[in-house]
Amino acid sequence: MAERSNKKLVLVTGGGRGIGEQIVRTLASAEYDVAFTYRSATAEADALSRDLHERYPAQTFTSLRADLAVREEVEALATDLADGPELYGFVHNAGASYDALGAMIDQARAEELMQVNFWSMTRLIKAAVRSMIRAKSGRIVGIGSITAHQGAQGNATYAATKGAMASYMKTLAVEIARKGVTANVVAPGYVDTEMLAPYRSNREAVEKQIPAGRFAGADEIASLVCYLLAPEAAYITGAEIPIDGGLTAAIGIKN
Repeated sequence: MAERSNKKLVLVTGGGRGIGEQIVRTLASAEYDVAFTYRSATAEADALSRDLHERYPAQTFTSLRADLAVREEVEALATDLADGPELYGFVHNAGASYDALGAMIDQARAEELMQVNFWSMTRLIKAAVRSMIRAKSGRIVGIGSITAHQGAQGNATYAATKGAMASYMKTLAVEIARKGVTANVVAPGYVDTEMLAPYRSNREAVEKQIPAGRFAGADEIASLVCYLLAPEAAYITGAEIPIDGGLTAAIGIKN
């Protein structure tokens, strides 16, 4: 077997299932070495690792259990990143949701959500970006949401965490652009994963509001992430890219 030309290592948080799993699979097919974190999806993570090792025996894959809601576990992971192999890419996909009206938000739950969706990301980037800057090559991608800019009832806390991500990434992109490192946000709309299972009864009504007439597939999100990690995407930085079937481009009038 010919030696692989691409030996770049990418870390994906929340890679055990859903969009994260598809990102891991897509990066593996693009010949990246991949490490991914998971919290509770132990069986899924083990199965994914076995499958990837069988499919791509010349590449390395590592699964890491970490609860990003626990600061001590984030700190331990950050230490491992700082002391471990050089990272080329970091994808923050791990995320939690919390539905509550803006006037009824529970602060403890909101702070936990911000820890998972935002603060853990900033700490891990701090640990990972130094090696990227030294190498003058690297890619950072956050999985955001169109809710950061589109008001949706009950989504105040979740939207705030994704808005914080978007603002942080834009500033980070400006700070590291001359070092050859990019930072971008991919902002999905409705994606066909288990996270949207509670909304299945309303799916048909929701799809009527989407110009494309359907939810996105997780593979479509993963393909965009993979492109942003490619050499061809070196001039894309500080961007927040919606991938929502035209939903945010449409005038929100419901008939």
